[in-house]
Amino acid sequence: MNQVVEMPARGIVPAAGRMSVAEVTQHAIAVQEVMRAVMKEGEHYGKIPGTDKPTLYKAGAEKLCMTFRIADEYRTEDLSTADVIRYRVTCIGRHQVTGVELGSGMGEGSTGEEKYRWRKAVCDEEFAATPAALRRVKYARGRGGTFYTVNQIRTDAADLANTVLKMACKRAKMAMVLNVTAASDCFTQDLEDLTEELRDHLTQEEEQNDRVARRQKWLSDQLENIASARTMRELKGILSYALEETRIQNDADAAAQIRAAADKKAATAKPKDKQ
Repeated sequence: MNQVVEMPARGIVPAAGRMSVAEVTQHAIAVQEVMRAVMKEGEHYGKIPGTDKPTLYKAGAEKLCMTFRIADEYRTEDLSTADVIRYRVTCIGRHQVTGVELGSGMGEGSTGEEKYRWRKAVCDEEFAATPAALRRVKYARGRGGTFYTVNQIRTDAADLANTVLKMACKRAKMAMVLNVTAASDCFTQDLEDLTEELRDHLTQEEEQNDRVARRQKWLSDQLENIASARTMRELKGILSYALEETRIQNDADAAAQIRAAADKKAATAKPKDKQ
């Protein structure tokens, strides 16, 4: 009655319903081999400032579909309003041979997006003839910290219906391919669709972060050098160099920290070190 029955060990997913570790490894290697041997940077994928992974382009997604024999089909929801045309698309990936559904991805396209909502006025006369509610002056960044303005008018949503539908399909397919092929560790998506202003923002943010990191590393090195100075002559040399650099960089905060550290070091120096 109280006989112990030993149950077989089972994983979260039965072995018959999951890939083995070796299969997962082979799949990841296949994606990387396609990227190295078949894909070309700038055509199938590209690096966008502010990102740490390449962005997968439509041509690259098609190469992955061909490699893994993925057929795509689409389901579209029309979410349009009186003023904005908007589509939500689900892309389903099926195995070309068996027809088995492998996964899906979703994407949207809307005429309310910045790059579709406005266009440059053909001439000053067109801009002046457009109702005030349907026109604007846009400020944009130029080179060397300058800026410029562009006269823009609202687009006609109906003229862009097919364009935003295609964009929604593209975004959905990119998401599906990354989901089905598990290639998100190699690629990101949709960043190629960023407006020029957002790309500039990402680039400038990345450069600013680099500048802050370099400045903090340099300041940390100078404070460490001051703390380890063995004589007043050595301390004065370090202080002179560091203050000159802060003057060039117009960094008053760093200069104040360096002076405070040097004063503290001088106050605690032993008499023989002051020579």
